[in-house]
This record gives sequence, structure tokens and C-alpha cells, in this order.
Amino acid sequence: MFSSIPSPNSGSLDLGPLTLRGYGLMIALGVLAAVWLAAKRFTDRSLSSDHAAGMAMWAVPAGIVGARVYHVITDWGRFTGNWGDALKIWKGGLGILGGVIFGYLAVVIYCRRANLDLRTAMDVGAPAIPLAQMIGRWGNWFNQELYGRPSDLPWALEIDPENRPSQYIEQATFHPTFLYESLWNLMVVLVLIKIDRMKILSKGMLFVVYFVLYSIGRIWVEALRIDEATQIAGLRINVWVFSVLLLLSLGCLFKFERQESRTLKSAEKEQIGVPTTLKEGDADEELPDQAD
Repeated sequence: MFSSIPSPNSGSLDLGPLTLRGYGLMIALGVLAAVWLAAKRFTDRSLSSDHAAGMAMWAVPAGIVGARVYHVITDWGRFTGNWGDALKIWKGGLGILGGVIFGYLAVVIYCRRANLDLRTAMDVGAPAIPLAQMIGRWGNWFNQELYGRPSDLPWALEIDPENRPSQYIEQATFHPTFLYESLWNLMVVLVLIKIDRMKILSKGMLFVVYFVLYSIGRIWVEALRIDEATQIAGLRINVWVFSVLLLLSLGCLFKFERQESRTLKSAEKEQIGVPTTLKEGDADEELPDQAD
């Protein structure tokens, strides 16, 4: 039984003359896994699996830019007076929400060029995104960053003194929030695939469910983190951002699913000859008497 999780001695892997930065490697592996899953899901829908790679070619570069922009905006205090550091993404600092937003805009362009239904692409990509996040989060492990409060739990994470906040310099182990979020994302992947197979949502709404589930996990993970972050009213800015995102996503989901339900009911009434302007309670009065 382990007493703590060790951190890597280095943030890079040396393979002979080749040096791979762990942070970038995990992001790359996450992207490959996401493309694999998306390709499989396109095939399941009798669509070309090439769309997965095509979407990635547009979404990944845009997502990296968006993720870095989001991080710099929400943690602008770190870069004030030293804006050159904003380009050093290999040192960490990618905000997933910015990546998803910019990636989504890139996918919109791809779908128009490839004549692919956007809502189908959203449903296909919904579980692929948290799969990439699940793997990519291990890049924070290599960098010894984004950990939580001090902890003596058996799965607490060992952090080297030079990577600890000054107020916790005497503490050796901390909550491995990167691991918590990674496991949460795994759960999100499985839940989204299960919901998709149940076919209970209208087209495109699986992507919204992703936002709901990820936001819930991100809020409680953010509450554990102790790294420097912009705060509003005593709370980390990402707690506010993902709380708002959660509410907006829930509102969007309920609104569109309710509209879809009404549309289906109207279509059913038209099939049996009931005018759609009638209330449900009046339907029986307008139907011909079948007893004769």
C-alpha cells in the first residue's frame, strides 16, 4: 500500500538525443485518443472517419491558442510586466474553456467546408473532449503544478520544495487535483457515451451535457486548489466562470429539450388529424366518434 504519490524528478523525458516535455507529450497523447474515439463514433453513424482527423486539424491549433488566451486573461497578474512568458505554453497554463470555445469555432468552419452537420459533429466530439482532458491533465503531474491543499491521505501527491507555495513550504504532500480531475473526466466520457446510446437527447445536446458534467467537477476541484489565481469576492475566478457556465448549460439543455418535446407532440397530433392549435384537453372532443 503506497503512502503517497511521487512526482517526476523532471518535467521532460530523455529518449537518447530526443527530449520530450512531459506536458506537451500528454497533450499530444490526449489529442490522439480524442481523434481515435471521434473516428470510431463517426463510423458508428455511417459517416467517414476522416472527419475526426479533419476536425482535429482545425480544432487543435485553435484550441491551443484559445486555451492560452483564456489562461492569460484569467491570470493576467502573473504576466503583467513580463508578457513574453505568455508564449511559454510548455511551462503549463492552458485554460480548457478557452480551448473548447476556440476549438468549437474552428469546427464550425470545418463543418461548413466539409458539408458536415454541425450538431452531429458536436455529438460525436462531446465524449472525445473529456477523453483528451483526462490524459492531458497528467501534464500537470510532470510540471508539479495545479495541486490542492496539504493532505496526508494515502494518495497525496509529493511536491518538491521549490514547487511549493511559500506558505506551505514545510508541507510535503498535497491533494492531487490533477488526478481528481482526470478521474472525473473519465467518468464524464463514460456517462456521455451511455447517454448517447440511450438516444434520449435531441441532436447536438450531448455537447451541452458535457459542459454540465465538466463544470460540476471543475467547481469542486477548483475549490481544493491553492495555486495563485485571480479572485473575485474571495473565490477563484474559475469557480465563478464554471458556476455561470453550469447554469447557462442547464438552462440551454432544458429549453431546447422542452422545445423538442413540444415539436414531437405537435407532429404526433398532426399524424392523427388533430389540429396543433388545440389544447391537449380539447383533442378528444375534436376526434370523430369511433364507437359507431
